[in-house]
Amino acid sequence: MSRFLGLMDLQNPEWKMAVIFSKINIYYFTGTMPEGMLLITRNEGATLWVRRSYERSADESFFPDIRPMDSFRDAATVVKTIPDTIYIETEFVPLAMYHRFQKHFPFAGFKSLDHQIAKTRAIKSPYELGFMEQAGKAHRLVLEEKVPALLKEGMSEVDLAGDLYKVMLEEGHQGIARFGMFDTEIVIGHIAFGESSIYPTSFNGPGGNYGMCPAVPVLGNRERKLKKGDLVFVDIGMGINGYHTDKTETYMFGRSIPDEAIDAHYQCVDVQNKVADMLCAGNVPSVIYETIMNSLDPGFLKNFMGFGKRQVKFLGHGIGLTIDEFPVLAKGFDEPLQENMVLAVEPKKGIEDTGMVGIENTFIVTSGGGRCITGDHPGLILV
Repeated sequence: MSRFLGLMDLQNPEWKMAVIFSKINIYYFTGTMPEGMLLITRNEGATLWVRRSYERSADESFFPDIRPMDSFRDAATVVKTIPDTIYIETEFVPLAMYHRFQKHFPFAGFKSLDHQIAKTRAIKSPYELGFMEQAGKAHRLVLEEKVPALLKEGMSEVDLAGDLYKVMLEEGHQGIARFGMFDTEIVIGHIAFGESSIYPTSFNGPGGNYGMCPAVPVLGNRERKLKKGDLVFVDIGMGINGYHTDKTETYMFGRSIPDEAIDAHYQCVDVQNKVADMLCAGNVPSVIYETIMNSLDPGFLKNFMGFGKRQVKFLGHGIGLTIDEFPVLAKGFDEPLQENMVLAVEPKKGIEDTGMVGIENTFIVTSGGGRCITGDHPGLILV
């Protein structure tokens, strides 16, 4: 909270009131995840107003000021002064919620506090890093050691997803992978055989997936069965106590994939390692991105970080309470990295008729470069 307030004072010196509605951000500041709001005033401190469930929040949170409310009206009767401008999560708050809140808090306008929260969350505490280290160890075990035993000829992508989910839970996974990006649903991650891994999706990432059906374009496909010669692509998040790691592992089932694809894969591994070496405190994400991209052969850039016209414009992303956090290894992210930021680095390349090769691991930013917490296997495990 002190770090967040310091950023608000520095970047929005006129601020007087900030309101946080999203459960994940409320959890970050209070240790509980209710329906309600965290109301922060510059001069009178912060109050967690809880609609459901006050009893649970009071039981599990050490936050010093937790109060029950039936509606925003209850909180409004206590607040002495309502400023003309409030700061809210503009990436999260829908108009209906905004209008319900404004009915009882008649402010004139709003400004965003998304960047200040993102910057605050980007630097992980030892407490947070402890859970991410645990997630990383489980992630390595599941993808590098457990998955090969799950792969069986004739199984569907959905079969693998079900078997994989059970193993993940057995190894401590929290059961859900959360994203900050708007209206994004995912169950486990992208689980795909062969060309399924380059099939178009709405998901903002390099990989693809047929999914269950047009209404549920996630998880895997019941009809796509595993056969000898398939590339198996598994890109999943692992979470423990709210905190995630991100990792992608690839497998060659029955026999090797074409040499072109193998060569492209190991070029992606080389890119990952070069990026990891640059994840030093003080280095700038946008500079890392442009340095790497400018070093790549133009021919290699075709279908790099996506297939066809669906190439994404980043090499990695922050991670923590959600899979997608600040900062991003991309143009426009010009603030230097700081120690204990955590980023997932994911150079990948689509190969026609084969699928998505490449790699992804999660790294902690240190003074000497990124420290991997999800294992060091280069991928393309032959099963």
